[in-house]
Amino acid sequence: MKKILTLVMVSVLGGVVTLGAYKLFLEKDNTVMVTTTPEKPAFLPTTNLNMALNAAENTNFTTAADNAVHAVVHVKNVTISSGHMTLQDFFSGRSPQRAQMGTGSGVIVNADGYIVTNNHVIQNASELSVTLNNNKTYTAQVVGTDPKTDIALLKIDADEDLPYITFGDSDNVKIGEWVLAVGNPFNLTSTVTAGIISAKSRDLTGQSSQSFLQTDAAVNPGNSGGALVNTNGELIGINTAISSQTGSYVGYSFAVPSNIARKVIEDIMEFGNVQNGVLGIQGGTFNSAVAEEMGVNYTEGVYVADVVKNSGAEKAGIKKGDVIKKLDNIEISKFEDLSGYIKTKRPNDTVTVELLRDNDIKSVSVTLTKTEIFTVNFMKMELQDLSDSFKEKYDISYGVMVKKTENRWLYSNLGISEGYIITGINDNKIESISDISKFKEAYGDDVLDHIKKLEYINTRKEKKEVLFK
Repeated sequence: MKKILTLVMVSVLGGVVTLGAYKLFLEKDNTVMVTTTPEKPAFLPTTNLNMALNAAENTNFTTAADNAVHAVVHVKNVTISSGHMTLQDFFSGRSPQRAQMGTGSGVIVNADGYIVTNNHVIQNASELSVTLNNNKTYTAQVVGTDPKTDIALLKIDADEDLPYITFGDSDNVKIGEWVLAVGNPFNLTSTVTAGIISAKSRDLTGQSSQSFLQTDAAVNPGNSGGALVNTNGELIGINTAISSQTGSYVGYSFAVPSNIARKVIEDIMEFGNVQNGVLGIQGGTFNSAVAEEMGVNYTEGVYVADVVKNSGAEKAGIKKGDVIKKLDNIEISKFEDLSGYIKTKRPNDTVTVELLRDNDIKSVSVTLTKTEIFTVNFMKMELQDLSDSFKEKYDISYGVMVKKTENRWLYSNLGISEGYIITGINDNKIESISDISKFKEAYGDDVLDHIKKLEYINTRKEKKEVLFK
């Protein structure tokens, strides 16, 4: 009986092994999978992805990085600020001072030791020192600054020619182009990060006054004033700002284009200050709303809302309603393109303006002028002439407008601020800023003592006057 049971168990086990082997090795897989194919794939084809990866792998950053790190310096800024006052300081009349150190980066731009950095890196400095990539440290002097573009020029005296970066042409930079950001983040020296140009002519103020290059190369505190270079190792920007809620890099950073930075430092070296050329138009980016109002189907360019009196634009025949499409063959899609390009020019430079008028393309040459032609400083206010269209719109026949003011007394007592219009002084009609200039010339340094009456129009277009004792 035991032998029979043994034979049965062996037979069953043999059958199980045979059936398992057949299922595993011989039977075809007849599993049915139900799939749906979308009309358009929701992902990149593998071949395109591989091409993108290969492009990145084939880009060699080593030469550019090697050139840049030796020309990028560490800038240390010592400022003196008021410290915490103790009771003893209070009774002795002392004002405690304490030193604070800030750090940033800079870029050597010639062998003689001229260094470009950001104005905010060296602002209010009582001492400045620069450390090179070879760990040598020098005392630096400020040659000049331009707060509007946030550019400053420093000078160090070394006993040898210094490595430097040559300028590239930032107007020719392409979106998607590989770039390197070189600087000293978090007090770390000679740090290189890579990214691409994400956008051009970027403004962070909302007033179209800036024209940054935007990149996704990692830029952090301490990178300010450092170099943004292309794969040839050419300087195409000065790293300046980041867009962040934390104060550190979160995806995008911004650089002053090299063409603007180069023009600023050349002006400082040659003239001692920045020479700003003015086109002489007021306007904004041409958008869908303006296009609909004008009954046209294009949206790119700068719409001329007004032309400044006596400007190069007026003399060249540019009119209200024109749409500027190009400057010297540089495409102008938005106002930041225009303002950025004009910042690379000086007074008396000639710019070829291609504009659209009544569906016709016209080309005119405009000679840029100085800002002083359009504004005058008076009583801590910057005044400018009224345009003809403004006079017509608000039925005002004469006056000068307050463009900017730092006169706190006039603001706090009379409310005079930006947009107010000065129409008379001492019962004399003020027709233009030339009348203000004549009044200043007549009384010199004692001009304020000779103002007895001031007539003006506020922002609600109400006429006012005030008498001074």
